[in-house]
Amino acid sequence: MEKQLNDYCIILAGGKGRRLWPSSRTSHPKQFTDFFGTGKTLLQTTFDRMAEILPAENIYICTTRDYKHLVKEQLPHVGDERIMVEPVNRNTAPSVALAGVTIHKRCEDARIVVVPSDQLIIGEEAFRKNVEDGLRFVGENDIVLSMGIKPSRPEPGYGYIQMGEESMFAGIYKVQSFTEKPEREFATLFMESGEFLWNTGMFLMNVGHMREFFQKVIRDMPFRLSDIKNIASKEEAEDYVNKYYPAYPNVSMDNAALERNEEGYVMRCDFGWADLGTWHGIFEAMQKTEDENVVIDSEVIMENCSNNIVKLPKGHVGVINGLDGYIVAEQGDVLLICKKGDSSALIRKYVNEVGIRYGEEYT
Repeated sequence: MEKQLNDYCIILAGGKGRRLWPSSRTSHPKQFTDFFGTGKTLLQTTFDRMAEILPAENIYICTTRDYKHLVKEQLPHVGDERIMVEPVNRNTAPSVALAGVTIHKRCEDARIVVVPSDQLIIGEEAFRKNVEDGLRFVGENDIVLSMGIKPSRPEPGYGYIQMGEESMFAGIYKVQSFTEKPEREFATLFMESGEFLWNTGMFLMNVGHMREFFQKVIRDMPFRLSDIKNIASKEEAEDYVNKYYPAYPNVSMDNAALERNEEGYVMRCDFGWADLGTWHGIFEAMQKTEDENVVIDSEVIMENCSNNIVKLPKGHVGVINGLDGYIVAEQGDVLLICKKGDSSALIRKYVNEVGIRYGEEYT
């Protein structure tokens, strides 16, 4: 299908990715790494995937001051006008609002898809069709549309969207409820009910509705980002953002679109998907060896080992014997070996302890 000139994409690339420590570090988070050894970083892979669907010059990147240089290094063809830099970290909803009003100045009838930079997508054609169908839907309807995936396991690390009444468009439903990271018992109930979809963190809307949406769901915002639309000078607009953005509330797109929004919709999508947020989640999503291990772009000899996930740096060889159900991850000057399980809280604890005891350069 021919690319539509009024289709735009916002890529979220400002996260620190600490749940994948030590392979993801504060100074160099996962989205800026070639995590799977493909020759492209996760950010580059995401950009190229979206450029197959819509015009490359319509892709905007949201990041922070700390990571702007990494975006410019990895996407040198993306100009400064398409790199949205937060003056301070205020989570994803304000950064999307900033990018949205910038797009609005350029295109009054833009249709926008918001995507994280750190996801595994399997089935590119199915993904393309779902995005194109979703953009067409939000172009004709003033709603926020999330993209959902049928759960394949009771994963407690994901968000669960309950499907309500089906819309006139097949496969698109009113959002009945949203539960972020439920206990495994509830995740099992959600999956078995057939009423819930995984939240992918991808959202679509038209640019006109975006303004109304943010003014409605972020009720305590101290100023309107949409005012920037009427500021002609780039320097004046930057001064306006730098002055008022720090007063913005800390709100994620997930919270804004699925919890604060009374008119949310979700599309049941067909592509394969995994959030590359946790070691456990990656283990569940990846292809296993005969012994049920996951080895990511690493040279390793494993004997009497099962249910482990291993990622070592290039040039390092690992020999592992008798290990069952562990994460073995090394990057630079840090080696992590810990039980896999639901490891997010444990890794967060270790990151804090290492930072206090040995210094932030190790986190």
